[in-house]
Amino acid sequence: MCGIWAIFGSDEDITKHIHCALTITHRGPDAFRFENIHHYRNCCLAFHHLAIMDEVYGMQPMRIKSLPHIWMVYNGEIYNYKKVQEEYGFEYQTKSDGESIIHLYNKFGMARAAAMLDGVFGCCLLDLKAGKVFIARDTYGVKPVFRLLRKDGFLAVSSEGKGLMGLLQSNSIRDTIEPCLPGYYEEYDIAKTGKVTRVMQHQFHAFDSLPIWRTISNNCHPNKDDDVYANIRHMFTEAVRKRLMANRRMGCLLSGGLDSSLTAAIVVKLARKAGIKYPIQTFSIGMEDSPDTLAAKKAAKHLGTEHHEVPFSPEAGIEVLEEVIMSLESYDIITIRGSVAMYLVSQYISQTTDTVVIFSGDGSDEVAQGYIYFHKAPSPEDGDADSRRLLRNISLFDVLRADRSTSAHGLELRVPFLDHYFTSYYLSLPADLRAPKNGVEKYLIRKSFEKRNLIPEEILWRPKEVFSDGIASAKKSWYEVLQESIESKVTDNMMNEAPYRFPCNTPTSKEGYYYRQIFETHFPGQAKWIPYFWMPKWIKANDPSPRTLENYKDTVTSR
Repeated sequence: MCGIWAIFGSDEDITKHIHCALTITHRGPDAFRFENIHHYRNCCLAFHHLAIMDEVYGMQPMRIKSLPHIWMVYNGEIYNYKKVQEEYGFEYQTKSDGESIIHLYNKFGMARAAAMLDGVFGCCLLDLKAGKVFIARDTYGVKPVFRLLRKDGFLAVSSEGKGLMGLLQSNSIRDTIEPCLPGYYEEYDIAKTGKVTRVMQHQFHAFDSLPIWRTISNNCHPNKDDDVYANIRHMFTEAVRKRLMANRRMGCLLSGGLDSSLTAAIVVKLARKAGIKYPIQTFSIGMEDSPDTLAAKKAAKHLGTEHHEVPFSPEAGIEVLEEVIMSLESYDIITIRGSVAMYLVSQYISQTTDTVVIFSGDGSDEVAQGYIYFHKAPSPEDGDADSRRLLRNISLFDVLRADRSTSAHGLELRVPFLDHYFTSYYLSLPADLRAPKNGVEKYLIRKSFEKRNLIPEEILWRPKEVFSDGIASAKKSWYEVLQESIESKVTDNMMNEAPYRFPCNTPTSKEGYYYRQIFETHFPGQAKWIPYFWMPKWIKANDPSPRTLENYKDTVTSR
């Protein structure tokens, strides 16, 4: 996890804009570099470094001696960088996995290069010889990239939207900050003046199709084509294995649910096999009697981890709401509720431990139909369609929450459930096989790991609990605490005026209005960063919390 930032075609001295680059320092607290590109007037690349692999030569902007005409800033991890080197005989000059991008681009061009990358990434590449600028983002958008493009040929790029807010021109409707699309790259021509012209936007990856890079990653192939359970176990284990790539200490977020517990179990197992000497740390957060805290304690004991239980109080959560919304760059209700605890546990990890690389179970609910409302899908095909819809937009909700909550405190996030090869295989299975069964969501995942003693069976079959609910007391949900706190801060008159003040995604509750006010204070005019509020389907709902759904109690008590 690092921070990238770039400007092309500025009409002003670019040193005046350094303060904008510094707004994303949290993404890379180890070092900062700002480079003018002297071949063009008023163009620069900047980089905030979080040293995970190569502490010395991993610093960017990257420019290698054999290909001096190519400059790059990059945020992410390329898991197959060694395989790429072996396959094509590249001579790497650093130990940085990101160098593989430069070599692949030089040999194949950006379309093929991006498609050959097994990993998560956001990058901006400048080719002086070809007069080209490229921006690319990984399949699921695990790594964020924002872009500001004006009609006068000015282009700015940043890992987060806040890095571009200071570049907006006053009262200009031409300025639009947009998140780059996951699985796409953008190509621009750059003139000698530094001004750019957009050439094309091209999709190089689709999450539900097999990735091209699999042809050089032979350790990922399923064991037995006819044994779905074995294939799922093998492919998910390999998804975790490749993500152990790090020279910094690794740990796991552990809520005590299926996803985080299974991820942590495989991390622990593989770390021991790899000879990692330090104990894997696990971290849970919640109120004293929260379901997550109790379940996480059982899971951690089974795994033998160095477990940290972070206390959570309503007062502490409410106190950081504005910080969380600023970090998220979102006003989505369920995203904010879940991010508060993740933000606080990440803060604890950063301040009290030396763990930097963090594994989480994010992505499983979207891939494997884990939300409670999937029980009400009219058919397996409808469930499949909504699973794909959630995955197409995951960078705007769960992935956004996971990235921003951890990066706010200088941590590197790893999400093996969103491994491209694993998800493309899982989604290729028949729709009825992936649907909830016997009143159990994510049945296929659970069945695949049944009786393996990786995690306690009661955890393996524990009903789904949304993170923002699981951290709260069993007596009162976190969403109820928030709504009670906000009730007096938003008047009925303010709600009546909401359609006029916020015509895009108009808030329909006082809680939503309160979040939107904070968002607009820091990111005015950027409401389109999220296309809609996250809500369950196929069931009457006025709130995204599953505890408000009519089938929640039936689903939980029936198991």
